[in-house]
Amino acid sequence: MERLRQILPLFASLRGYDRGAFGSDAMAGLTTAIMLVPQAMAYAMLAGLPPEVGLYASMLPLVAYALLGTSRQLAVGPVAMDSLLVASAIAPLAATGNAEYIALALLLAFMTGLAQIGMGVFRLGFLVNFLSQPVVSGFTSAAALIIGLGQLKHLLAVDLFAGSAGHGVLDDVLAQLQHVNLPTVVIGAASIATLVALKRWAPRVPRALVVVAVASLAVWALDLHSAGVPIVGELEAGLPPLALPALDAARVEALLPTALTLALIAFMEAFSVARVFARQNRYDLDANRELIALGAANVAASVSGGYSVTGGFSRTAVNAQAGAKTGVAALVTASIIAVTALFLTPLFNYLPKAVLAAIIVTAVLGLIEVGEVRRLWRVKRSDLVFLVVTFAATLGLGIQQGILIGVATSIGWLVIKTTRPHTAVLGRLPQTTYYRNVKNHPSAERTPGVLALRMDARLYFGNVAHLKRILTSELGADAADGCKAVVVDASSINDLDSSGATALEDLRADLEAQGVTLLLANVKHPVRQVMQRAGFCDRLGADHFFEDVHAAVTHAGDIARACHAGRAPGPGDPPAPASGRQPASSRLMESVK
Repeated sequence: MERLRQILPLFASLRGYDRGAFGSDAMAGLTTAIMLVPQAMAYAMLAGLPPEVGLYASMLPLVAYALLGTSRQLAVGPVAMDSLLVASAIAPLAATGNAEYIALALLLAFMTGLAQIGMGVFRLGFLVNFLSQPVVSGFTSAAALIIGLGQLKHLLAVDLFAGSAGHGVLDDVLAQLQHVNLPTVVIGAASIATLVALKRWAPRVPRALVVVAVASLAVWALDLHSAGVPIVGELEAGLPPLALPALDAARVEALLPTALTLALIAFMEAFSVARVFARQNRYDLDANRELIALGAANVAASVSGGYSVTGGFSRTAVNAQAGAKTGVAALVTASIIAVTALFLTPLFNYLPKAVLAAIIVTAVLGLIEVGEVRRLWRVKRSDLVFLVVTFAATLGLGIQQGILIGVATSIGWLVIKTTRPHTAVLGRLPQTTYYRNVKNHPSAERTPGVLALRMDARLYFGNVAHLKRILTSELGADAADGCKAVVVDASSINDLDSSGATALEDLRADLEAQGVTLLLANVKHPVRQVMQRAGFCDRLGADHFFEDVHAAVTHAGDIARACHAGRAPGPGDPPAPASGRQPASSRLMESVK
């Protein structure tokens, strides 16, 4: 049994499970199902798929995640962002909604699931860190606009050739204003207004289900379909047979970039949501097991006639607020969706497509992160650049290109920052032994003939040239003062590779040739070990290492004064202050910073 709990986290969460916990899970599962039924159909429509495919994606995937996932509240199913990615990837390959299109959607879910499982097995969950928050915000804001504009064709009952891609939508609308169906416009506008009002003043009411029921009754009673109001029509009842998607080399090659993008984005969405509720309920998540669970859910969606799924924030919030304690809530949700697919699909025959579009529009309104733009402008404007670049690229070039450009921009900036790290020339604060950046502390005093420098990064092959350039520049600026000693504060250097060790040796030799002594302070133990193995410590000399900057600068000052007096410092020189020089190399060898 213990082994089963390790493999299937659901069973581990059932320790001490009782009727009270089941009652909470059952109510949460019912509440989530009421929300998920119309949402799933709406998102399937957004993906260019028949509405029932959204229901198929809300059954077996929930069971798979409930068994394998480490989150007890995460509600898995179709979401707007992934649905848009599915549509943007498959639309160029097949006509929307036909058999080939559906087959490609199933294959894409299968490939996404395998990619996530592979990432989890090889513990690659850290890759999601390359999707920085500004990039994600820019992407989701642009995607939300594309999604909203794309729904105009359903809200107005007109054909928009560019609607699914978000390009030139307004031009299409203006060109076809004479074809707008007024009853459809009224239904769409009333649905949006009702959804927004219920969210604000009656948040506990299942607003999507209310709008679906009222609009369907109105269309049926008033025979609005005859007046040109597009409806869902007859849904395919029952459950699809379990089957693997058709594998084809050309299809796989065409869908592979989207599958990898979806795998990362879907995991990022789900894990960020799951982390919020895990923190609230005081339990831990395993990122790599979450990847495997989401991958299994996507594979399950594929073999059961569904499409790509992940965790949604609004559904998860409803699930948690309704009292979900374990994955049993997801099992209840899946059961109710299955009953709906088997017996209740005729209830949706008269559902206007404008209502599903209204559900989508209101769902994505919150994804446009205007507040994040203001925050980044206030906090760090370079991050705002990533948001704007990703936003513009997504709107102008497309979904996948936008996210790739955003990630590439972030990685490029990261490379620039690590290869050109922050460095500071240090000066002593008056009446103290503290040394600070002279640019930020004008009162800091530099010691004549001494250059004290701090580099705030690991020293590796990518930034050694930058360190040399900075030192050369500063030494050139100090040439008139006759700099005779360089003190490197290594307190912020947490790592050193072989290239960094070689660069330090070259630096020592270059400085020595110029008659300048190199001293190091605050060297951390792991960095010191690399220096020792490289032979740098022996060549520099143990008496050139100091436990603090003040000790090193004090000794450097002795060297500078002696050099300016025409001799090297010797035993007859005045002793350094007690808090200064630390020549005892044996103590330094034992210190661990």
